[in-house]
Amino acid sequence: MGLIKKWNSMSLILRILIGLVIGAILGFAVPKATWIGVPGELFVGALKAIAPILVFVLVASSLANSKGGNMEKFRTVIILYLFSTLCAAIVSVFTSFAFKVTIPLTGLDAVDASAAPQGMADVVLNLLKSIVVNPVDALAKANYIGILFWAVVFGIALKLAAPATKAMMDDLSNAVSTAVRWVISCAPIGILGLMFTAVSTSGAEIFKQYGQLVGLLVGTMLFVALVINPLIVGLILRHNPYPLVFRCLRQSGITAFFTRSSAANIPVNMQLCKELGLDEDLYSVSIPLGSTVNMDGAAVTITIFSLVAAFTAGVPVTIPMAIFLSIVATFSACGTSGVAGGSLMLVPLGCSLFGISADIAMQLVGVGFIISVIQDSLETALNSSGDVLFTATAEFRDWKKQGKKLPL
Repeated sequence: MGLIKKWNSMSLILRILIGLVIGAILGFAVPKATWIGVPGELFVGALKAIAPILVFVLVASSLANSKGGNMEKFRTVIILYLFSTLCAAIVSVFTSFAFKVTIPLTGLDAVDASAAPQGMADVVLNLLKSIVVNPVDALAKANYIGILFWAVVFGIALKLAAPATKAMMDDLSNAVSTAVRWVISCAPIGILGLMFTAVSTSGAEIFKQYGQLVGLLVGTMLFVALVINPLIVGLILRHNPYPLVFRCLRQSGITAFFTRSSAANIPVNMQLCKELGLDEDLYSVSIPLGSTVNMDGAAVTITIFSLVAAFTAGVPVTIPMAIFLSIVATFSACGTSGVAGGSLMLVPLGCSLFGISADIAMQLVGVGFIISVIQDSLETALNSSGDVLFTATAEFRDWKKQGKKLPL
C-alpha cells in the first residue's frame, strides 16, 4: 500500500516518463511478449471512445450556461489559431527548401489511394457534408466537425431551457470530464504498452531509414513551438512569453505527446486554463474548438510531406508555389480529425498541387505511418499546447487593457 501511495503521489508527467523508459527497455529485451502492448491498445481505445462525447457535452454545456460578453476575446482566439497555423505552414516551406530531403518511395508496398481527397474542392465539399451529418452518427464516427456544429446548435438552443436543465448539463459536463481524467490517470501503464509496441515493431530502424525526414519534422515543429508561437504571443502581450509557453508545453504538450489526440487532451487543457485563472465561459468553448481548428502541427506535416514528395519526384517547385501550398495546408489542416494520423490523409491534396499522382503520394503517407510514433506525437503536442497558449493570450490581452497584472 505504501508503494502504491508513493506512486500516486508522484506527478503524472514523471509517472509517464517512467512508463516510457520501462516500455522501451521491454521492447528491446522481450520483443515477442506482445501481451505487454495490450494496455496501450486499451488506453488509446478508451481515449478515442470518450473524446467525442467530451467535446459535444463541453461545448453544449458551456454555451447553454454562458453569460456572454466574450465575443472580442473569442474572435481573438480564432484569429490566433488560424494565423499561427499559417505561420507554421510558411515556416515549413523555408525549412524544406533549406534542408531538402528526398526518400526512396519505390520500395514501399502499395497503399490504397481512394481514401485521399483529390482536390481542394473535395476537401471543402467533404467538410460541408461532415457538418450536417446525423449528430449520433458524428459521435459514433468521431466526426469532430459535425460534433462541434451540433454541440453549438444544441448549446444555443439550451440557453432558453429551464435553470434545472442547464444545471444538469453542467453536471453532465463535469461527470464526463472526470471520466476522462480517470482514463488519463492510467496513462503511465498505457504508454508503457504503446512504447513497447513501437520499439518491438520498428526498433531503431525508424531513426536510421527515415532519420532526415524525422529530423526535418521535429526541427520545424520545435522551431514553431519555441520561436514562432512565442513571437506571436510576445508581440500581442508586449511581455516575455516564455514562462507561459513553457508551462503550456510542460502541462499540456507532454501529455498530448503520449495520448496523440488533441480531443482526448481537452481535460488537461481545461484544468490548466483553470489554474491560469482564465474565464471559463471563454476556455470551455475555445479549447474544444482548438482541438479541431488550431492545427500548427498538421500544417507542418502536410507542407513538409508534400514538398518532400515533389523533391523526390524531381518536380520543379518555386517559392510562390510553395507558399500557395502553405495556404492550402492551413485551411486543410483545420479539417483534420482530432485523433491520431488525421493530417497524413491530406498529404495527397498537397501533392496534387505539383501534379504528383495519388499513388506516389500515398506511398509517402505510408512512410508517415511508419514514423508516426514521433511525427504524430509531436504534432499533437504542438497543436494541443497551442490551444491553451492562444486562449490565455486572448484573455491576458483583455487583462492588460483593464490594467490587471499578468500571472507570468
